[in-house]
Amino acid sequence: MSDSPLKSWLDRDGALLRLRLAMPKANITDAAMLEAIGGALTEHASNPDIKGVVLDHEGPHFSFGASVPEHLPGQFGDMLSVMNKTLLIMLRHPVPILVSVQGQCLGGGLEVACGGSRIFASPDAVFGQPEIKVGVFAPYASFFLTELIGQIHAEDMLYSGRSVNADEASSMGLVADLSDDPEAAALAYFDEYLAPVSASVLSFAVQAAREDYADRFAARMTKLEELYTSGLMESKDAVEGLEAFMEKRPAQWKNQ
Repeated sequence: MSDSPLKSWLDRDGALLRLRLAMPKANITDAAMLEAIGGALTEHASNPDIKGVVLDHEGPHFSFGASVPEHLPGQFGDMLSVMNKTLLIMLRHPVPILVSVQGQCLGGGLEVACGGSRIFASPDAVFGQPEIKVGVFAPYASFFLTELIGQIHAEDMLYSGRSVNADEASSMGLVADLSDDPEAAALAYFDEYLAPVSASVLSFAVQAAREDYADRFAARMTKLEELYTSGLMESKDAVEGLEAFMEKRPAQWKNQ
């Protein structure tokens, strides 16, 4: 049995790249998982026959989020670097990435899902950015959520740390398709809409639709990573929140 955090294979006679998070039940989006996603996408980016990617997951949950220890002082720089690199690879990938979500899709897991083109979710799916509860903020979701669901909904999720169910996520515009079997729905979308078109023309359409989006993400991340590194992680409460989470105790906020 493989210990790889990600399974990848070609489907639909080589026209579809399948990626599957393979560390259930948490499917933590740690550095190893992010490197695997970015590596698989990069490996197949120049394949002229691929018309789409389906990203799904083993187990009942898409992802519980990022690795909390990787957020600690001395480690968070590497975490930010690999997340930024992987999300840019996703945003600049030449074909659509369809994301299938069941169960919990939280924190870094939701940020990865937002890097795709379209989210398919089951009725039991739950989406949230709980970072503020452990003393940090979600840099990538700060960009994605404001872009995808608007300022009001984004600020609600980012400031409260609350999770939203699939119906609410759909009404916000975060989820594009609700289905009892989101993997099957993503595959059906590929078969009906992407498989019949030219892979070459599709890649130009993706570039036309997403190039500016990816460029704005890159520019925004430069500022947000500076805020995270030189602002947030210099504060006492950021370290206290992370340590309290790992020690399974209530945080003692100093408001500084």
